[in-house]
Amino acid sequence: MSTEDSRTTWVLVDGENIDATFGTSILNRRPQPDERPRWDRLLAFAERTWDQPARGVFYLNASSGLPMPFVQALRAMDYIVVPLSGEPDEKVVDIAIQRTLRAIADRSADVMLVSHDGDFLPEITDLVGPSRRVGVVAFTEFRNAGFSAIAGLEKFDLEYDARVFDAPLPRVRVIPIGEFDPTTFLD
Repeated sequence: MSTEDSRTTWVLVDGENIDATFGTSILNRRPQPDERPRWDRLLAFAERTWDQPARGVFYLNASSGLPMPFVQALRAMDYIVVPLSGEPDEKVVDIAIQRTLRAIADRSADVMLVSHDGDFLPEITDLVGPSRRVGVVAFTEFRNAGFSAIAGLEKFDLEYDARVFDAPLPRVRVIPIGEFDPTTFLD
């Protein structure tokens, strides 16, 4: 537990963005149920990484319906589920996350954004400071390059750091020599 018992890490999940990147850019197909992220592990990662309680908020575009089994599963993991709707040209999930990030600016809380999307760069930049930890969790190779330019922003990989998948994904990544283990290729 953190020395400041009331401090919380808000884990804001851009469900649309993560799902689209995972299916389209990594698997090149719709994921099977056993391939999907284990979202409970994400909250455990946030708590372990910053040594304080984490609350998950999962944003869904529900303009064409609400996937109730998925919503129920998220709620069972103690996520706050935010189903949103709007006009076809509105990016309802992005709007809601931007509003949430701005609201966090007025609170004593930390935040981990789970998204690759550069639409959040202004809000994330405004949050980073000496009294707040701010991180972005994504597939590193698909994370918007603008996040790299934000001094003080902590960056985490959804697979390698948060370990939310049961099996290795078919990704190609640059391996820092200090992490290189030839036995992973020789097995």
